[in-house]
Amino acid sequence: MHTPNTHLTRPAGHNTLRFIRFAACLLALCSLTCNNSSAANTPASRTEHVFIISFDQGAPAGIEKAKMPLFKKMMAEGSTAQEAYTIVPSITLPSHTSMLTGVGIQKHQIHWNDTWSAKQPQLKVPTIFNVAKATRPAISTAAVVSKQKFKLFEVRGDIDQFVLLDKGSSIDIAKAFAGKVAASKPNLCFIHFGEPDAIGHKYGVWSPEKTKAYADSDEALQIIANAIEKAGILAQSTIILTADHGCHDIAGKNGKFKGTHGSALPEDVLIPWVAWGKSVKKRNIFTAPVVQYDTAATALWLLGVPVPESFWGRPVIRAFE
Repeated sequence: MHTPNTHLTRPAGHNTLRFIRFAACLLALCSLTCNNSSAANTPASRTEHVFIISFDQGAPAGIEKAKMPLFKKMMAEGSTAQEAYTIVPSITLPSHTSMLTGVGIQKHQIHWNDTWSAKQPQLKVPTIFNVAKATRPAISTAAVVSKQKFKLFEVRGDIDQFVLLDKGSSIDIAKAFAGKVAASKPNLCFIHFGEPDAIGHKYGVWSPEKTKAYADSDEALQIIANAIEKAGILAQSTIILTADHGCHDIAGKNGKFKGTHGSALPEDVLIPWVAWGKSVKKRNIFTAPVVQYDTAATALWLLGVPVPESFWGRPVIRAFE
């Protein structure tokens, strides 16, 4: 009688059990690979807080001549662009819209610069506040502004704290930030000093009044820096100092000069661009030009928020470690 080779016989279900174990190993490996890939594709944040501070009508030549010790200290300690340009037409609302949306006027289509009204064309492209919130809802956002037309950005949404002091001085804006906003420790904050623009239009680009407006704005910058430090987040913050446009003088009917802008003249389109704080290259002056909408891309990149492909702007990586 033939005797079966019992040592080759497998218990019932053995092959099924082996397959299940093999499949489980594959799933675990796949999960590990996917998780690692996801982590690799998620940009790391380079800072916890970004403050964009705009000096309206802040021409580099005027800043150079004015008494602005803190601004110039940040220039010396941080990263400064030798060339930075706004859009054309170089006017307030279109330029700030490019600063906060990452695209040119041809894309955002905000041509108006009057008092805000619901009847005015509204933004159809996202701001950096919209992009940041869509990617990371926990990001806190804020804006402190001195012109009513900036309601354009409030209406577009995703600004947790919007403080408007219509025609407020730079000191007023800084005190509002220190008193209402700093305690919330926003991750993404836009601050607007409108005083240099108002004074420049009235008295002229090189007037003593305009020079004082620059100095007052620097004092306001110190108030803001002190408030950020008091909130305990200065070491985790990156500050970008810039402007919407420059300016040039024209003679009025009475023979006195007054400031204007809007053209493609170098005096109108050249703007300052300074980065200071966390992750910033120290004592760095770089020659590659910066364009207005690069500020939007840089702010998102610093916070680890992917820059949308639709953006015209690109992060100013040469300014950072």
